Amino acid sequence: MFALPNALTIMRIVLVPVFAVAFVMPGDAARMIAFLVFALAGISDWLDGFAARKLKAGSDFGRMLDPIADKVLVGVALMMLVAEGDIREFNLTAGLHSLLRLVPALIILSREILVSGLREFLAGTRVSVPVTAIAKFKTAVQMIAIGAMILTPLADMFFPGLPAMSYAAIAYALLWIAAALTLYTGVIYFKNGMAHIRPGPSEEP
Repeated sequence: MFALPNALTIMRIVLVPVFAVAFVMPGDAARMIAFLVFALAGISDWLDGFAARKLKAGSDFGRMLDPIADKVLVGVALMMLVAEGDIREFNLTAGLHSLLRLVPALIILSREILVSGLREFLAGTRVSVPVTAIAKFKTAVQMIAIGAMILTPLADMFFPGLPAMSYAAIAYALLWIAAALTLYTGVIYFKNGMAHIRPGPSEEP
């Protein structure tokens, strides 16, 4: 249970509340800490898979916990970002920014919940649908997009020559690309998973 890959996965879950607390704290320093914690958690996602392959330390515990850790991290980060805005505010600009965060967040979270349900069902039938290269790419884009969104208030500090609106547009575009990839990979996953679902016997009237 406490092999290196599993320890990294557990660490990722432990970092989630640390990220949430830093995110809601005021000030640029707190936002920087939130970004660094999120980045560390994201890097640990790659490291635990790398360690499991190199050390041949894969386990059922790790295969069960790893996707949970990923979804908790992404889900909490998206909820924190959406909570920064208020779609009910009578301000067109603020409302638009909130919707631009809310819609892709809902797409990503809905897909993750639906895929988790399908994965649980397939596990009961002892069927495993392997993770594709595009799904791994999707996860990387998700992490980069969310990280860019977290850094939005600090854009002037890191990109002094880039207008704040241009940086925000890039961050939003990355988030929508991540949502599109999430939806696409979800469709592929369901298509592959449905191939293993056999219809039950028809009921007599």
